[in-house]
Amino acid sequence: MTEWKECTLNELGTIVGGATPSTQNPDNYANGNIPWITPKDLSNLSGRYIDRGERNITEKGLRSCSAQILPTHSVLFSSRAPIGYVAIADCPVCTNQGFKSIVPNHQTDYLFLYYLLKYNKIKIENMGSGTTFKEVSGATMKRIKVKVPCLKKEQTIIGKLLGALDDKIEENQQINDNLAVQIQTLYDSWFKRFEPFSSEEFTKSELGYIPSKWFVSDIYSISDIIYGAPFSSPLFNTEKKGLPIVRIRDLKDQSLNTFTTEKHPKGYLLQLGDIVVGMDGEFRPYIWGNDEAWLNQRVCVFKNKRPQGNAFLYCALKPLLRFIEETEAATTVIHIGKKDFDAFRVVFPPKDILDRFDAITNDMYWQIVQNRLQNRRLAVLRDSLLPKLMNGEIDVSEVEL
Repeated sequence: MTEWKECTLNELGTIVGGATPSTQNPDNYANGNIPWITPKDLSNLSGRYIDRGERNITEKGLRSCSAQILPTHSVLFSSRAPIGYVAIADCPVCTNQGFKSIVPNHQTDYLFLYYLLKYNKIKIENMGSGTTFKEVSGATMKRIKVKVPCLKKEQTIIGKLLGALDDKIEENQQINDNLAVQIQTLYDSWFKRFEPFSSEEFTKSELGYIPSKWFVSDIYSISDIIYGAPFSSPLFNTEKKGLPIVRIRDLKDQSLNTFTTEKHPKGYLLQLGDIVVGMDGEFRPYIWGNDEAWLNQRVCVFKNKRPQGNAFLYCALKPLLRFIEETEAATTVIHIGKKDFDAFRVVFPPKDILDRFDAITNDMYWQIVQNRLQNRRLAVLRDSLLPKLMNGEIDVSEVEL
């Protein structure tokens, strides 16, 4: 039977705060080679490990402030709003003041510590203070009480059990990233630079010079657009009553945390492989890789009209949406709508060329979809195991890895 003990986070390792070198002195940053991590870097992180941020600092920058270099396998925890981003340093790094990182001692398994902080995220966040930006101080962080297995061996087993699921998730994500690059590279070569068709005669179109047998048309030539319905928010729930509903905030990680019992007459259920776009704030095409869910208002789906043409549609949409996002003028939140979509223009090749592109990319597209679906299910399994492993409900004392 696994034996557990109560201790403070300070007993598991050294808690280290971060700092920011003066931005007024370019010598603190120019040509720096020390990774300097901010909470924003963790918000964009797709896995557990981090080895770089948006910026590096120099040795001079490090000496100019109280930041310290954290060794590999330190566990970074964002302690200033937003509180609760967690990552593992994959090389020596330092952080800004938005962190209270833990350098685990020899009795603490770093991977276990990572999951321990994720499990206690809400508890730690609730101990923060502040009127404008909530923050967990170093003193508070040090005295937070947690329960851990007495034996490091059993900590390691728990870390590896949960880590095996995240290993597969991260492997799938790497495969998807590679497939996406392959699809985009082929699309750019064929339909932006026209490299396989350079020997053909070119004619001028509204979008520049294109091969003479090609043409320009609107997005509706290859896609219908389905808009989300105005579901009643008072009927939203987190008790999984009814069916899940997808809002703009749910698109990035494709989580299904909000449900509704309403069946709207104009409702649309998202299908695996759908290309879905949020219409406020930022405009990105997302490939849906989760179970069926209602589409809420201000979210839309570009429904492909061609049986194997999802990859072409996805690649064609990205620059069109990016252009609207970069040129939209608004004082608060930018919006996109039917008027913008009506103006979308796309360069199309003859059908036989489009069919060739589809034949190459269709299997890659659906591999991305299946990997995303598997990742969502692995994440659900991991998240269901996390509390059971962290509160001792599952005994790991006899587990051999």
